[in-house]
Amino acid sequence: MAELNAYTIGMILIFFLGYSLITIEHIVKVNKATVALFTATLCWTLQFIDNPCNAPGGGHCIADHISTISQIVFFIWGALTIVEVINLHQGFKPISDLIRVTSKRKFLWIIGILAFFLSSLLDNLTTTIVMVTLISKLLEEGEDRLLIGGGVVIAANAGGAWTPIGDVTTTMLWIGGQLTTEAMLKDLIIPSVVCMVVAFIYLTFMLKGEFKLKNQTEETEVLAPWGKTVGVLGIGLLVFVPVFKMLTGLPPFLGMLFGLSVLWIFTDIVHKDKANRDQLKVPYALAQIDASAMLFFLGILLCVGALESSNLLSLLANWMDAVVGNATLIAIFIGLASAVIDNVPLVAAAMGMYSLEQYAPDEPFWQLVAYCAGTGGSILVIGSAAGVVFMSLEKVRFFWYLKRIGIPATLGFFAGILVYFLI
Repeated sequence: MAELNAYTIGMILIFFLGYSLITIEHIVKVNKATVALFTATLCWTLQFIDNPCNAPGGGHCIADHISTISQIVFFIWGALTIVEVINLHQGFKPISDLIRVTSKRKFLWIIGILAFFLSSLLDNLTTTIVMVTLISKLLEEGEDRLLIGGGVVIAANAGGAWTPIGDVTTTMLWIGGQLTTEAMLKDLIIPSVVCMVVAFIYLTFMLKGEFKLKNQTEETEVLAPWGKTVGVLGIGLLVFVPVFKMLTGLPPFLGMLFGLSVLWIFTDIVHKDKANRDQLKVPYALAQIDASAMLFFLGILLCVGALESSNLLSLLANWMDAVVGNATLIAIFIGLASAVIDNVPLVAAAMGMYSLEQYAPDEPFWQLVAYCAGTGGSILVIGSAAGVVFMSLEKVRFFWYLKRIGIPATLGFFAGILVYFLI
């Protein structure tokens, strides 16, 4: 049982101070990656002072977290690189050429529907990377582009909540035996759709008029050599990642690195001994990846890992069980908490607290945990991996997201819960 002492209280204060500084990055002018790394270092220092795992031969507590965190970082790194290689070859142009709508509202719904169903096949993280990159190729910078990007985060998280491979937490519950594929698809797709639709209805009223798409104004842009092939191959390799996991049982990051290596080999061969094609190869794409964004991911995940290692999240779960008691309210609380804390340790804590004897597979509690943890992360920009990627790629401010996207995301979140009980 976790206990609150000077060290754990210090960790909580440091975490929320660092969290606050990240939210006002545009005011303090200190990069959020620096704050996240500094906060993580302080939290783990206090944890090691307080915990016996800092004894000689210890350190296993942080090693376990680094193992998990590194998988996520490598997964994102590989996905970003594949998308960047496709982008360098103008591989998204055939897709963007098909999108000829000029209505901002129609564009929002087309992009949202694509993100929703794509995230059910890939995962919400990869989907957000692909869709935000596609939007940046189509639209000029501005408020409207950010609103549509926020819609992508909502759609990707909602789309990932109803399949066993759409989100890390649904995969955890699926592998753990709390949920089965058939029941998940049958019972959670409608609430997930409602979550997206309600949020998008709200966003629709925030968009007015028409705009010119980039692919309509930049007629001179042509595909790079092998551009269409690289586009098809790259997207195919991204789609293959969950298939790789199911076929081999290996972690998804290995599937992503496999896809990157295949694309690397292909581009090296087709561009071999060709003048002026170095900018089409993977080493050049790697140089374009925002390293600070990757370090921000690392810092945030290390912070959450420190809180989990100190058993503070377990203490929170036990408090909910004792004070709240109601399973439905606990599941909703997990969803709201996932807007602040990564949903993976929250779901892991729930899985550890409640056995399959207490709540059998596919009972409403587990389905609500899957839905709420997946969609609740959309309420704040740092509440999900999809949101953090969007924040990093588009330089989104915390309070802008809270004001513009937080409200529709919250409405969609509760609308989905209501519909789940109605059906």
